[in-house]
Amino acid sequence: MRKVTIKRKTKETDISLDLNLDGNGHYSVKTSIPFFDHMLSLMCKHGLFDIKLKAKGDIEIDDHHTVEDIGIVFGKALKQALGDMKGISRYGHVSVPMDEALASVSLDISGRPYLVYKVEFPKKARIKNFDPDLIEDFLQAFVSNSSVTLHVNVPYGRNIHHIIEAVFKGLGRALKEAVSIDKKMRGLPTTKGML
Repeated sequence: MRKVTIKRKTKETDISLDLNLDGNGHYSVKTSIPFFDHMLSLMCKHGLFDIKLKAKGDIEIDDHHTVEDIGIVFGKALKQALGDMKGISRYGHVSVPMDEALASVSLDISGRPYLVYKVEFPKKARIKNFDPDLIEDFLQAFVSNSSVTLHVNVPYGRNIHHIIEAVFKGLGRALKEAVSIDKKMRGLPTTKGML
C-alpha cells in the first residue's frame, strides 16, 4: 500500500496528513476553513484517496498560511507515497463540468514542478470569507513540493463556487489516473531512466 504520514509545524501552522493513494475515497478533513474542507473532500472522493487531514493555522490573520502550507504537505505526501514510481501511469487528464463551468486538469508526474493556471473568476468576490485567489497559491505549493507538472484551464464559468469545485474534482480524477498502476508498464514510465 502506498501510504504516508506527514507532519509540519511552523509558527504559523500545525498540519498532520495521512494519505493512502490506494484508498476508497474516505476522508476526514478539518482545516477550520469550511469551504476549503469541502474542496479537499471532493478531491479525495473523486481521486479515491483516503485522507485524514488536521490543520490549525493563524486564520485570525488570514487563510493564506494555512491553505499554502496544506499544499506543501499534500505535495510532499504525494511524492513520498509514490516511492520509486515504477509502474505508474504518470499522466492524467480530465475535463469536469460543474453546471455552467468547465475545468480541464492535466498533469504529469514528471519530476519537474510547473504550474499553468488559466482561471479567471467573473467577479472579485469571496465565498463567505474564503478568497478564491488562494486556490492558485495552494496549487503552486502542491506542484513545488510534489514535482508535478500541472495545467489547470477554465475556459468559462459564471459561479465562483462551481469553477473551483470543477477544478478540485478534476484534480482528484487526474491524480487518480496518473498514480494508477499500469500492469503493462515495466519500470519507470520514461525513456530517460529516471523521473
